Amino acid sequence: PGELEYYRHFCVPEFKNLQKAPIQVLKDKECPAVIIPSTPLARRCFPAIRAKKGVIMVGNETTYNDGHGHWRNVTELLEGAKKANVVLETRQLAMKIFEDYTVSWYWIIIGLVIAMVASFIFIVLLRFLAGIMVWVMIVMVILVLGYGIFHCYMEYAKLKGEAGSDISLTDLGFQTDLRVYLHLRQTWLAFMIILCIVEVVIILLLIFLRKRILIAIALIKEASRAVGHIMMSLLFPLCTFFLLCLCIAYWASTAVFLSTSNEAVYKVFNETACQFSGQTCKPETFNTSNVTKLCPDAQCLFAFYGGETAYHKYLIVLQFFNVFMFFWLANFVIALGQVTLAGAFASYYWAFKKPDDMPAFPLFSAFGRALRYHTGSIAFGSLILAIVQVIRVTLEYLDHRLKAADNKFAKFLLSCLKCCFWCLEKFIKFLNRNAYIMIAVYGTNFCTSARNAFCLLMRNIIRVAVLDKVTDFLFFLGKLLIVGSVGILAFFFFTQRIKLVQDTAPPLNYYWVPILTVIVGSYLIAHGFFSVYGMCVDTLFLCFCEDLERNDGSPERPYYMS
Repeated sequence: PGELEYYRHFCVPEFKNLQKAPIQVLKDKECPAVIIPSTPLARRCFPAIRAKKGVIMVGNETTYNDGHGHWRNVTELLEGAKKANVVLETRQLAMKIFEDYTVSWYWIIIGLVIAMVASFIFIVLLRFLAGIMVWVMIVMVILVLGYGIFHCYMEYAKLKGEAGSDISLTDLGFQTDLRVYLHLRQTWLAFMIILCIVEVVIILLLIFLRKRILIAIALIKEASRAVGHIMMSLLFPLCTFFLLCLCIAYWASTAVFLSTSNEAVYKVFNETACQFSGQTCKPETFNTSNVTKLCPDAQCLFAFYGGETAYHKYLIVLQFFNVFMFFWLANFVIALGQVTLAGAFASYYWAFKKPDDMPAFPLFSAFGRALRYHTGSIAFGSLILAIVQVIRVTLEYLDHRLKAADNKFAKFLLSCLKCCFWCLEKFIKFLNRNAYIMIAVYGTNFCTSARNAFCLLMRNIIRVAVLDKVTDFLFFLGKLLIVGSVGILAFFFFTQRIKLVQDTAPPLNYYWVPILTVIVGSYLIAHGFFSVYGMCVDTLFLCFCEDLERNDGSPERPYYMS
């Protein structure tokens, strides 16, 4: 009985009778016949393998029963142990990374502050350097293409008279080694013609679009002035980020609660025919029920985690609803940020005397207006986007499930649908962004604002295209400059290659941990700053187009633009 008290920990939950004969306990399969010495690893029981005088053992044995009547050698367990080592190695890696963070966190913060200052300086300098940067880049593109044409001509001339260089591309056919084509005159002639066409197209575009490029540059400069007058706008992404974190936390906690709301389901298992086989049971009351009388060999054993109620059956529907609500809330938060920034920058544009006619706290005033008057419009716009995003997630899920299937038509149809909904999501995001600007300016409802914004953009489609490309180029250049410079500085510092601060750099297990953190953090900071700047440019552009249509620059109807 003393030993049985210890063994009871390994028995089925309903085993209570300690006076029962051990042989009967084993016959009833209530307790295990043998217990292998084991050790815990990642909440699982592994055989306690140890080496004694070079011999691999479990306990004091070199063989063990696998539970199917076969005796196996302990060395066979080593393969399983090797796989288990991955868990331990991953844990050690995580510990080393954590150590690196503990000794380098303040240097990481310094790196991120440098990125923040660099982003701010870049935005301020755009007021003075936007025009120079754009024209220098355009001239560089023309010169590079010109050099490309010259190089192709020189290669074409050099191959004249060489054996095999006059073979046509059609006669040669397709070759896996692409270097073969570089020995043909026709290849260089084709390159030269393509580059000449691109060069001529770019020069013609510059001639016809020069005024629009100048307007785009002027808008970017004006946006820099607007941000300078509303400095708090640069910190507003932190508010949006905080609200998004709340949305993510709420979605994740709800998803976890739903996933873990299942109950342990026990079912009747037996070796002979029994009418109760497969039915659910309760281990606490099983021994006193009729089942054990009618089916003496029946057992109440754990089957799975789940549930038989309507709630458990529709759990997947609740998870789907949770995902949908997450998209809706996340889009609502982003839209609230866009309406607030658009309202603040619109108050700058429509102030006749800048900045004297602006409200005292433009950002807070815009935020208050957005919450008080435009919550419904923001919710409606984000709902449309959320529906499209949920459809995209569903299509991705179906695509994942159909990967094993060999239905070519279904895969083709899914690919087409995924492509269409991706395009639709991009278009709705673009339309929503401009609709929110019109909401912030005029206070009209979502549908009216979306229609007015779309029509206004269509009437100025060439200006839209030019401005979009010019701002995209400047933002790309800014991000590349900030992330690249801060990343290189972090690399030289953490690898102790800067002699002045060589002794200051902390000792690290993996120097790439703080470097990657600084690079990713710098990108996020630069993206946050430029997202505000981008919203400012878009708002001023729509206000500019509206100003041109409403006013003519006369004393009766003066322009609001500088």
